[in-house]
Amino acid sequence: MEQQHAFAHAMLQWYRENGRSLPWRETQDAYAIWLSEVILQQTRIQQGLDYWLRFMHRFPTVDDLAAADEDEVLRLWQGLGYYSRARNLHAAAKQIVALGHFPDTLEDIKRLKGVGDYTAAAIGSIAFGLPVAVVDGNVYRVLSRYFGISVPINSTEGKKVFAALAQELLPAGQAAAYNQALMDFGAIQCTPQSPRCLLCPVGELCDALHTGRVEALPVKLKTVKVTERQMSYVYLRCQGQTCIRRRGKGDIWQGLWEPPTAEVVQAAGLPLGKQLRKQVKHVLTHRVLYADFYLLEVDLQPRLPAEYKWIDESDIEQYALPRLIEILFESIDG
Repeated sequence: MEQQHAFAHAMLQWYRENGRSLPWRETQDAYAIWLSEVILQQTRIQQGLDYWLRFMHRFPTVDDLAAADEDEVLRLWQGLGYYSRARNLHAAAKQIVALGHFPDTLEDIKRLKGVGDYTAAAIGSIAFGLPVAVVDGNVYRVLSRYFGISVPINSTEGKKVFAALAQELLPAGQAAAYNQALMDFGAIQCTPQSPRCLLCPVGELCDALHTGRVEALPVKLKTVKVTERQMSYVYLRCQGQTCIRRRGKGDIWQGLWEPPTAEVVQAAGLPLGKQLRKQVKHVLTHRVLYADFYLLEVDLQPRLPAEYKWIDESDIEQYALPRLIEILFESIDG
């Protein structure tokens, strides 16, 4: 118990001296806090900050976000990846507006589209002071090392062990500060590689440091197989216009726009044209994509499947594109 109390006290003291200054920490607005948490899933703070500022400028309230067109939300999200987050964000905004206020209990926050245990705990504790602990990658790492826990963090047992420990450590009345302290400590001090152990305020009691297991903890089971996928696209140009289609459900990039594939162009009886890029590598979480890219200029618009639409080339920026398509488009001549 003494070790746990000393740990919580040290985290709060460290946070007062070293915590990151972030704009969503300067407000009690649940909307702003929720927006930051959704953006920062799978995203570095510096990149996420820029997107948060953009969203807050364009949609200063949840009502503004709920009333927006999905295409505009996706365009503003462009470059962050994991586009289901943007679609869930938009859907949840509509839920909040329908409810008439931002939900302020853990159970109601979890009912929002795309909000899981971690995000709900972060919003609940930071915006409403709810006594609930957050457990993310940083928290897993810090607790695993400090207490010397070798149970895999992505196992059923591990999730239960760390969730229970995190909740037990939570100091009364200080959930917001403590949760943010632990997240910042993992991001700044107890980092995945080259942690600052010699300057660690809890180093004297850190099990991993004293047993030489800092690099070995936390333990994570390897369960996901990365697959490779080949893609080929053709940029069709016809008298200042090009054609694109919106990707459907059941695959990557749902709701985003893309040019015709090589298969579609060849099925229309057309050649692929000039090859601009070959085997461009693009890494997603569980996939590695390799893409070829061609430019084909024609005098008449060919007959393509109904989902393709012709637009002025100058209007392409009005459509939300996957990052890979942006990279391919950068190779097109003016």
